[in-house]
Amino acid sequence: MAIGSTLPRRALGRRLRELRFESKKSQLAAGLAIEVSKQGIGRLEEGQPVRISTAQFRDLLDFYGADDGVRDEVLGLLQEVKAAKGDPSRGWWRAYADVVNPHFDHFMSLEQACSQMTAFQMTLLPGLLQSAPYRRWIASTTDPTMSAVDVDRRLELTARRQRRIREATGFSLNVMLSEATLRHQVGGPEVMREQLHHLVSVSKLPSVSLRVIPFGAGPHFGLVAQSFTLFEFPPLRPGRPPEPAVVFVEGFTGALFLEDNETIARHREAIAGIREVTLEEDDTRSLMQEIAEEHGT
Repeated sequence: MAIGSTLPRRALGRRLRELRFESKKSQLAAGLAIEVSKQGIGRLEEGQPVRISTAQFRDLLDFYGADDGVRDEVLGLLQEVKAAKGDPSRGWWRAYADVVNPHFDHFMSLEQACSQMTAFQMTLLPGLLQSAPYRRWIASTTDPTMSAVDVDRRLELTARRQRRIREATGFSLNVMLSEATLRHQVGGPEVMREQLHHLVSVSKLPSVSLRVIPFGAGPHFGLVAQSFTLFEFPPLRPGRPPEPAVVFVEGFTGALFLEDNETIARHREAIAGIREVTLEEDDTRSLMQEIAEEHGT
């Protein structure tokens, strides 16, 4: 995480807001408890810089009735905010931290908080769309030494993540894929056939929009942009602007979380350019079904 990143501060704000809601306290009451204005508590929860001492944070956690584990979590995150680096707030996915990449905690924090994800993929499918056999092949190929138990835990994590597209309200997933992602023999023909049928099914969910760029589209913006994910967020409070968007770019040995306005704007342009050459959703389903049939029934 680059120096100056706002991700830890924004994650801290979200976590404190959750704790306040859980304790059924108002912003005014929280502010009075630590001698900070109601507006200061609001800015803190929105991930904006606020002059609050560590002692005041401790008092705020006492006021919210936080247990020792939560206190350690929040105070640890506070130190990361001060250093402008480190992991975002810890959620249920932290139980799987030992079987995923170090940057994945950031990714999960964004995925769980966003209202819309837009992903463009050139080679592999996004995790939210992966079938279990497809994901198993990726996990075992990425780390051939991983135990069967840990591979199963990765699959469990993916399954829990995928609940969001089926159960969450106020969330949408927009995915644009190169046709190559449908034709790579990930795990072999049987795995890909099952994966393609899974995509056809998931693409019918009201929260999911899935479009494919066919090989016949020729050169397009995505060939230059390469794979990325754009996270967009709702306002923390009615009448306020949305939380700033974040772009995620993953490589073989690391990842980038991009926040500056110019970079976000460039990726929005890329999305618009890529969408121009994608098939409509019904045509995308027809193509996926056709490719699945090539692998047998």
